[in-house]
Amino acid sequence: MRATWSSALGSHWRREILRTSLWVVPGLEVLGAAALFGCTLVLDRAAYRGAFAVPSWMISGSADAARQILTAIAAAVITVVGVVFSIILVTLTLASTQFGPRMLRNFIRDRGTQLTLGTFVATFVYAVLVLVCIGPGPHGDFVPHIGVTATLGLMVADLAILIYFIHHTAVSIQLPQVIAGIARDLAGAIETQGGGQHPRGGGPERGPDTTEIVAPLESGAAVLAPVSGYVQFIGLEHLVTFAADAGAVISLSYRPGHFIMQGHPVAAVWPPSAAAQVSVVLGRSHITGPYRTLTQDVSFGIDQLVEIAIRALSPAVK
Repeated sequence: MRATWSSALGSHWRREILRTSLWVVPGLEVLGAAALFGCTLVLDRAAYRGAFAVPSWMISGSADAARQILTAIAAAVITVVGVVFSIILVTLTLASTQFGPRMLRNFIRDRGTQLTLGTFVATFVYAVLVLVCIGPGPHGDFVPHIGVTATLGLMVADLAILIYFIHHTAVSIQLPQVIAGIARDLAGAIETQGGGQHPRGGGPERGPDTTEIVAPLESGAAVLAPVSGYVQFIGLEHLVTFAADAGAVISLSYRPGHFIMQGHPVAAVWPPSAAAQVSVVLGRSHITGPYRTLTQDVSFGIDQLVEIAIRALSPAVK
């Protein structure tokens, strides 16, 4: 059960890292736009060769008309991307000022923001790809009618996404929504961490029947931190397995959420001869980063709520 619990925490940490990356969703959407372009290009090439007739509702016209349409759409979309970036920066500035710097990652990890940014960037990439494929051919100018029609369809979807983004941003910066989001993430983190200690359908997980471990940790060897940063994740099952196999005792000086300095002791090991192996195992199961996460650091969510409460009590806010 301990391994299952730790594996769930590891998966939760990976999802958290991907979710708080502003480039993951836009990158996937750009890849989707490239794949869509490949499909429509194959269909347009087949229609150009006369394999099938393009439906009447498809956008038709000359190569120059298609270039003008695609150029106008690409220019308009990249302009809106700049506006979206500006709105995001204003939102992050407002969140940092009103709610505290700990709130920035909550807004960066917002799916609505990532989806909006990715949709506009993907539309721009798709329009440019369709634009560059227009050119002369053996049967006259090649005009990707299906691609031009798909670009117009993406533009209509962008308008809907833009309206959603404006509404979503106006709602998400409201204090009740911010608090509700933090509480929801905190409850999820507590449930994820509590699942290993209180398995469904059973009581708390019990360890070995040992009341006390006597080990002279004062004389143990110290394990130094290889880098500086916040402790984000510790793979406890790897440390427990190694300690059980090597007959060693490992005392961790820090927990997830603490900031460690490079070269400072982070653990004590007894017997000292196992310190080198513990350093390797700890390096593989110990993840340090520039910020705190909720994966194993439940107090981070509480700190966010406390920071909002302290700012609400400030005379400048009243």
